[in-house]
Amino acid sequence: MRNIGIFAHVDAGKTTLTEQMLKVTGAIRTAGSVDQGTAHTDDLPVEQRRGISVRASVVAMEWKGVTLHLIDTPGHVDFVSEIERASWALDGAVLVLSAVEGVQPQTELLFHTFQRQKIPMVLFINKTDRIGADVARVLQEIQDLLSANAVCPEDEERLLDVVSSLDDAVMETWLEEGTVPATVLLERFCKLSSAGKVYPVLSGSALKGIGTEALLDAVIRYLPEPVQTQDQLCGIVFAIEQDPTLGRGAWVRLFAGQLENRQALAEGQKISQIRDASGKDQGRLEAGAIGVVYGVSSLQIGTVIGASELLPRRVDLGSMGEPLISVQVVPEDPEQKESLRKACQMLSMEDPLLRMSWVRQTGEIHLQVMGRIHQEVLAEILETRFGIKARFEQPTVVYKETIASAAIGTAVYTMPKPCWAILHFQIEPGERGSGIVYRSEVGFREIPERYQHQVEQALPIALQQGRMGWEVTDLKITLVDGGYHHIHTHPLDFIVATPWAIQDGLEKGGSQLLEPVLEIRFYLPEEFVGRVMSDVSAMRGTVLETKVEGKRTVLTAQVPAATCMEYSEQLKSLSGGRADMTAHLWGYQNAPEDVQARRTRLSVDPLDTSKYILAARSALEGGIFNLAT
Repeated sequence: MRNIGIFAHVDAGKTTLTEQMLKVTGAIRTAGSVDQGTAHTDDLPVEQRRGISVRASVVAMEWKGVTLHLIDTPGHVDFVSEIERASWALDGAVLVLSAVEGVQPQTELLFHTFQRQKIPMVLFINKTDRIGADVARVLQEIQDLLSANAVCPEDEERLLDVVSSLDDAVMETWLEEGTVPATVLLERFCKLSSAGKVYPVLSGSALKGIGTEALLDAVIRYLPEPVQTQDQLCGIVFAIEQDPTLGRGAWVRLFAGQLENRQALAEGQKISQIRDASGKDQGRLEAGAIGVVYGVSSLQIGTVIGASELLPRRVDLGSMGEPLISVQVVPEDPEQKESLRKACQMLSMEDPLLRMSWVRQTGEIHLQVMGRIHQEVLAEILETRFGIKARFEQPTVVYKETIASAAIGTAVYTMPKPCWAILHFQIEPGERGSGIVYRSEVGFREIPERYQHQVEQALPIALQQGRMGWEVTDLKITLVDGGYHHIHTHPLDFIVATPWAIQDGLEKGGSQLLEPVLEIRFYLPEEFVGRVMSDVSAMRGTVLETKVEGKRTVLTAQVPAATCMEYSEQLKSLSGGRADMTAHLWGYQNAPEDVQARRTRLSVDPLDTSKYILAARSALEGGIFNLAT
């Protein structure tokens, strides 16, 4: 078995290559076409119309007695979250490059991300049939920009140089005997490749079907088998789908143990059906495999099933990129507002980074999106899948906030009876990027352990919105005093009191707006370097480094997200498509005083104590706990 993903910069031909692999292995009779909207892995209407992948898609095939589970992923940067989640399920990857365009910005981002995650890779130089194709040039770019350990297996001299530099036994044989047997050299190269230390490079044309069989052979030879152990249970949910018959299904990569029909995964929830990656009903999912589990509604993207310490790599939602733009979604037909809310809820379950917000008082619906293409695709999905025509208002940047100066936040929840919860928090600013650091100095005699546990449970609710309406971060919170009553304290009193005390402290300490800052790499012909440096300065950015790589200059800068939302399109227009850029979130920094941004509160303000207590006791519609949806 092999579990692999196929990745590329947009338009490098990865979906066409996937179609050829399916055809060659006999999984399909005729290869579909991306341009004609008939690709088998692009089954959403929006994918077929646009000729791009927007969702990761799992397919299964057989090659020379080996089962291949292949995840075809989007190439556009707006759908990087799909790439990230697909990587959780992988043992290896195929990275596709164009023989004409060579190493592109997204190629570098993908390669170095997988390199850090220790995911072994095979590189495939595609489109060798195109005018302007130059495999030798692209191979040199790969070795210069990605890794010197990228090698064409047929190049024995280069192979010997690379393997001997990483394998002492091969080096010793070479020095003593002046040669290394080809079988030994290839065997050691295969082991190094499976360990992610060298990277085989192949070439061909997916459109013409050239090199596909060699690539399939390479996947089996150079990428590792999954480790299969039955001792403990360990799996990860990397995607959610809706089946018209079985309902909600969770795509699971199982690393250890096994799952079976009727097996309980949550209280009162048992697996009702399991399908393998080819769509066939199965009664069991074995360690090392990928399949869809139905019947367990509690499974969410990122849910770890079983022992998390057995996961081969860290699962960190948003590590490759998170949405920095919030946009209001409005139905063209006002009567569909509730239908739109439910549709957006479902989409946010399938993609947690959408982070839907619903303002109960006004009915406003907001989504966090990656960019313009992501927004346009969502509009098409709402129309084709849910029958809702919707428009997206002017997007705004997603800010955060923190406390400006240290303060004590207090809540005295003792009226009207029955209730009793008293809290005093010391709230201090933390270092940028430190997140929330919480500790308690209060003993269990003053506040029993079960109530202190409730305080910790309520902190995420309390920090979803600060005094300016944004998520609160970079705080040191210390519970310094408090009390309960052995008769009057109600089980939920400390959950009610925690947001109240936190907001009281934030009000006293004042708010500091934090703006997101991007680290951008610009890939520029020499004549545009001066102009881009000037633009970076005008966008309140800072140039960190300039470096010449062949015929291009790579300029690295940090720029506030709010000032560069449209710059990618401007850069392409300015350079006639010759310049490009990649961006990722560097972090958040204090916004200048002239930058003002507030967000509508999604629920009753805890400092409006009368309404807040009524909402907490369900005397007002909506309650206080479910702020987002």
